[in-house]
Amino acid sequence: KGTIHLFRKSQRSLVGKLTHEFRLVAADRRSWKILLFGAINLICIGLLLMWCSSTNSIALTAYTYLTIFDLFSLVTCLISYWVMMKKPSPVYSFGFERFEVLAVFASTVLAQLGALFILKESAERFLEQPEIHTGRLLVGTFVALFFNLFTMLSIKNKPFAYVSEAASTSWLQEHVADLSRSICGIIPGLSSIFLPRMNPFVLIDIAGALALCITYMLIEINNYFAVDTASAIAIALMTFGTMYPMSVYSGKVLLQTTPPHVIGQLDKLLREVSTLDGVLEVRNEHFWTLGFGTLAGSVHVRIRRDANEQMVLAHVTNRLYTLVSTLTVQIFKDDWIRPTLSSVPIANNILNLSDHHIIPMPSLKAADNLNPVTSTPAKPSSPPPEFSFNTPGKNVSPVILLNTQTKPYGLGFNHGSAPYSSVLNQGLGIPGMGAAQGFRTGFANVPSRYGTNARGQPRP
Repeated sequence: KGTIHLFRKSQRSLVGKLTHEFRLVAADRRSWKILLFGAINLICIGLLLMWCSSTNSIALTAYTYLTIFDLFSLVTCLISYWVMMKKPSPVYSFGFERFEVLAVFASTVLAQLGALFILKESAERFLEQPEIHTGRLLVGTFVALFFNLFTMLSIKNKPFAYVSEAASTSWLQEHVADLSRSICGIIPGLSSIFLPRMNPFVLIDIAGALALCITYMLIEINNYFAVDTASAIAIALMTFGTMYPMSVYSGKVLLQTTPPHVIGQLDKLLREVSTLDGVLEVRNEHFWTLGFGTLAGSVHVRIRRDANEQMVLAHVTNRLYTLVSTLTVQIFKDDWIRPTLSSVPIANNILNLSDHHIIPMPSLKAADNLNPVTSTPAKPSSPPPEFSFNTPGKNVSPVILLNTQTKPYGLGFNHGSAPYSSVLNQGLGIPGMGAAQGFRTGFANVPSRYGTNARGQPRP
């Protein structure tokens, strides 16, 4: 008999967890359309692979890989819907947006691996070119083109739409843009169609279909089978050139880098934050891309001791939130080292300690520690608890003053401290004066039995 664990949680397997999450996505009606297109995509891939085997065309195989990439894009769209349904958890405190970034990166890298496989097969075919059958070559081309365009234009794929616009242009887009400018120079009315940045996925679908059509015509006319291998290389290069900028962009997002186009705006906002009332310093700032179009960051703000923490936090968050949606701000006040009350041994010929106050007085500092303009102590450059200054009053000798209370001392007289003005007039309150001079001035009214004369001899 096994041990019964009353409070043990049931552990799901990986397949069980994936099934649970898939049911969560399938419950949304928006995902039904994507699942339908995914099922049709699988059927088209099966037919195209059969036709590739019957025609022995590697160019059609390279074009079929674009249909497989469409399946990856549909999976990425489902992941995007799943991310919108999930909320941040203690494990994933920033949410699940990086999953769709990872999906885009994996899809583009797999497409490039497929292109490299086509290049390797094409290099082998140049040595021994097989015969190409054109019976279903043209049919497979138009089936793949129609389905690819229909999928790209019917499904609103948010992650790939953002990456295609944010990533740098491919060499295919640049060449088509140059050609479009030449055409629009002759026919200006076509500028609204050709001049905007073309969708890279639609562009590669059309270019691949055009290459297959040229292959079909040359094989039918001259039986030039080598053109099939050349078309396969062209489609593979176009696929690699289109997917590479997207892989670089999504990879930088995964590496938590700061987008170059927002660095100038961030510097401007940080300068504005440093000028807010009560803010002394902004340090340890770090900003990175959390997901597509989502910027996260953290910053430390040092404020004055008399500043309102909540008010400064509200102002800083209000300034940075316009650009950084997920922001962490740490506020800490400036810290000063306060001098502690210290004491030194008192001479026996001085009054009791209980009748006096011990007041630490500042001593004159060296000129290099003072600001020549404001005569305030300079700030040290040491790390935290770095916000400490050479506070006046540290490591100085105490000055003994009489207490304000009056007590009789056996002779029937009331003895008190000398007026404060007379103490200042004699130089006792000035830092750096000798202690003996201050004692002689401050205790002028003390009876002779408790003091000394100017020559250091007892009074009669």
